[in-house]
Amino acid sequence: MPASRWIIPDLHGYAKTLQSLVETLIKPGRQDELYFIGDYIDRGPDSKGVIDYIRKLQQDGYKIVAMKGNHEAVMTELWESESKAPIAWWHMLGNRKEKLWREMGGDATLKSFGVNRISDVPNEYIGWMNNLSWYAIIDGFVVVHAGLNFSHNDPFSDKQAMLWQRDYKIIPEKIGHRRLIHGHVPVSLELITLSVKNPALMFIDLDNGPYFTDRPGFGNLVALELNSMELVIQNNLDIAT
Repeated sequence: MPASRWIIPDLHGYAKTLQSLVETLIKPGRQDELYFIGDYIDRGPDSKGVIDYIRKLQQDGYKIVAMKGNHEAVMTELWESESKAPIAWWHMLGNRKEKLWREMGGDATLKSFGVNRISDVPNEYIGWMNNLSWYAIIDGFVVVHAGLNFSHNDPFSDKQAMLWQRDYKIIPEKIGHRRLIHGHVPVSLELITLSVKNPALMFIDLDNGPYFTDRPGFGNLVALELNSMELVIQNNLDIAT
């Protein structure tokens, strides 16, 4: 039996839900592959716990490919700026950037680390985020956090697009006629299921917005297995936290 290959999108600090998804529904073996496609942090109650859990899987010998999302990019940039900048400069300019990050859910991330300043987040976590992959090519699929810039001759040359791109028209020949799997933009379970089951569609968006727990059709973590195109859904177990 071939190794399973699971794609797991935006986690946003929901560590209990992630653990249940992996250990109750996916149940990976050491030969299987888990592809996480970014946005591990912000909004949910335990961003640190999400990173700790994925790092533990890596340390335990599971085959993990972890990609970068826009939330990790913003946090690491802010950490570098605050750690190196003079205090006066930070209060003048840095606070504006940090305010934006906090509006993206950064306060919850700081709380999960038990700190008030982003520069107090331990270096090892920033190093882990800085070393995340940008994308993966898996047989007939390109997997990335947000999307690709198809206006470029080489869509893989624009790393900002991989983190932030929302609106784009896929040009199949530029990615070897592969299907694009991404997260970043929350969509309903109905649309996720439709895109998975319809091979004529060139994209699959797997982000169900786990923080939209009061919106029908949203608020779950999902995972897609590429060999069988099986979609599994874990309801959010962290909402009472």
